[in-house]
Amino acid sequence: MPIVDAVGSAVVSFTNTTQGHHKMTIRLSKAGKMPCRSWSLQALTTCPGSIGDKGTLVDACKGCYATQGNYRFPNVKQPRESNQKDWKRTDWVSDMVAELDNDRYFRWFDSGDVYSLKLAEKILAVMQATPWVKHWLPTRMNKFKKFHAVFAEMESLPNVVVRYSSDSVTGEVVAGRNTSTIVASLDSGNSNLTICESSTRDGKCGPCRACWNQDVSVIAYPAHGKTMLKLINLKEVA
Repeated sequence: MPIVDAVGSAVVSFTNTTQGHHKMTIRLSKAGKMPCRSWSLQALTTCPGSIGDKGTLVDACKGCYATQGNYRFPNVKQPRESNQKDWKRTDWVSDMVAELDNDRYFRWFDSGDVYSLKLAEKILAVMQATPWVKHWLPTRMNKFKKFHAVFAEMESLPNVVVRYSSDSVTGEVVAGRNTSTIVASLDSGNSNLTICESSTRDGKCGPCRACWNQDVSVIAYPAHGKTMLKLINLKEVA
């Protein structure tokens, strides 16, 4: 049975086993909001880009949903902690490719980030080997120059969207082909932003696939949660 949090989303972990010489230890998640599965890591500890110039969390990460609700439960943390070790296996890429055989959409990191260049290179290999899957990878690791080349290779693939996440909670946008930001409400007042409408569908994506669409330049996510809304109010007062 899935564990359901206060907003009705579910987080389910999968462990699969192959026949033959080795076991697959691929652990994927399925959040109730999402139309697809995802591969994730523990939040913040694998998010170097969440730390700002002053050594504190950037605004967008201060109310991180992946540190609250279901994400605090041991059975939800365990697969993410396991994944941090599992991706280093020699067979990880081939196992991921086999696991995605029937998937058409996939999200990387509903929590955590691509904190290692070697991990980024392995994810690229999975993307290249699964042209039937539309991959969406949100990240803040574009802040680090060493990731630029591998992200460029990902972005050259027709089935991949790498979205650079803004640190802002007031709609400021970062440079990049595909990006995202946080806004205070559905009515952002900026016609250049594509507003995520999941809040109008009980927190679910429904038929929308904008996050996976290379033609959608900037996705804006309306803020939710007491911590995030309080932070926005303080900024507006300031």
